[in-house]
Amino acid sequence: TIRFLTTPRITMGYYDMIKAAILADKSRKGTSSVAIKKFIESTYPAVTFKQHLLRTALKSAVASGKLTQDKQSYKLSAAEKKPPKAPKKKVVKKKAPKKK
Repeated sequence: TIRFLTTPRITMGYYDMIKAAILADKSRKGTSSVAIKKFIESTYPAVTFKQHLLRTALKSAVASGKLTQDKQSYKLSAAEKKPPKAPKKKVVKKKAPKKK
């Protein structure tokens, strides 16, 4: 049997899991990396958790401005808190038929 093809894959990245953990925590002072780790391990048991990947995801998110770091806690930046804007649909006007 081919076991590796039948196992479900999680395509969610570490940043997406971090964002879900921070939103679920709802702490005003931010969420610690330990709390984020516990949330990921309990919510996503199919993911083989790796601490170094969490650490690099946190560092790169802080460097890119997606997260802000206050002492040992992480918060979503103001730009990430805003809901994504829905793209505007273009209205196509139908041309009136020409009169003979």
